[in-house]
Amino acid sequence: MKTFHRYLPCMAVAAALSTPSALAAESIAGAFADSDIKFKLRLRYEDVSQDGVSNSDALTNKTRLTFTSGRYGGFGMLLEADDITAISTVDYNDGTGINTGTAVIADPEGTEVNQAYLSYQGADTLVKYGRQRIVLDNQRFVGGVAWRQNEQTYDGFSVTNNGVDDLSVFYAYVHNVNRIFGEDIAAGDHTHSTHLLNAAFSGWEAGKLIAYGYLIDNESARALASDTVGVRWEGRINDQFSYNLEYAEQTDAGDNPNDYSADYVLLEAMAKVGTVNVKLGYELLGSDDGGTAFATPLATLHLFQGWADKFLATPAVGVEDIYLSVGTTLGAFKVGVVYHDLRADEGSMDLGSEIGFNVGTKVGPVSLLVKYADYSADGFATDTSKLWLMAEVTF
Repeated sequence: MKTFHRYLPCMAVAAALSTPSALAAESIAGAFADSDIKFKLRLRYEDVSQDGVSNSDALTNKTRLTFTSGRYGGFGMLLEADDITAISTVDYNDGTGINTGTAVIADPEGTEVNQAYLSYQGADTLVKYGRQRIVLDNQRFVGGVAWRQNEQTYDGFSVTNNGVDDLSVFYAYVHNVNRIFGEDIAAGDHTHSTHLLNAAFSGWEAGKLIAYGYLIDNESARALASDTVGVRWEGRINDQFSYNLEYAEQTDAGDNPNDYSADYVLLEAMAKVGTVNVKLGYELLGSDDGGTAFATPLATLHLFQGWADKFLATPAVGVEDIYLSVGTTLGAFKVGVVYHDLRADEGSMDLGSEIGFNVGTKVGPVSLLVKYADYSADGFATDTSKLWLMAEVTF
């Protein structure tokens, strides 16, 4: 479970605010009157068939309660708790070291503080201190892994400034990452001394320019320490056509035992024809002579290189991914298909291919999703297929 004592200062401030002087009471009472409480349920069935291990299936439910206070003098707070419960017997490998002969479904049970932070909102600046969600750009480098039942959140300090027209600057110092495995195992909690900087300028009609520097010093997994500097262009031709271009360079940092330098390249073209959306892309996570490859350990990795999650760690030879996705709306249903062809950056190894399908709809307040991924190894890793059935509702 995620450590609670670090956020006692947040609770202490909340307690102090609840016992104000008579002069300030009316304003603070107004702030609490403006507070918001949300309750969310997410029920999911997952089935995994993977060569080499026993098949797994799991029925889990996430219950989330979120309290967001109103503001008093610009100050506010957010508290969020999650409970993940297995409806069926936990006979699957949940990533915490149990049932290791079965396929992984990384949704361990637990009750945790997901977010707990104090914030200050000024005229053009937002400051947060505490446990918080950090999602940057398309989550390729920094994200929340919200697809899993236990979200990844960050302990630290962040500031967002929009004081210059069309320019948004984000900085965060992170001292701990609460990973999806929970705190019952060492791998679920990584100690950091990490700096995240992201600046985006959107003042041009032709597109948005983003520059970033992610200085990751992971003290719990030193081989994941790296410095990444990059630039991203999100271009727009017209209402039907757009494109993304991105380049980044990564080097080892901190006490990383590997001495390496590797590149990241992204080329994407998107087209919208009526209700049909098409995306064609090329993504490279480069390798340094087959020894160490470009890594994105804080990313929402499920969004990239296939939903079967076969590339959560970049292989030493790197990965080239050529992908095509098509999505549309058919009545009340949103449907999509995506195909990935994966190859090594170093050498000529075929890393396999994957095809995925999803169908989503909404019935009243309930969102429904069916999703399927089938990965063919072609000599790398193991053939794997995954099926998800999910229902989600927020009150």
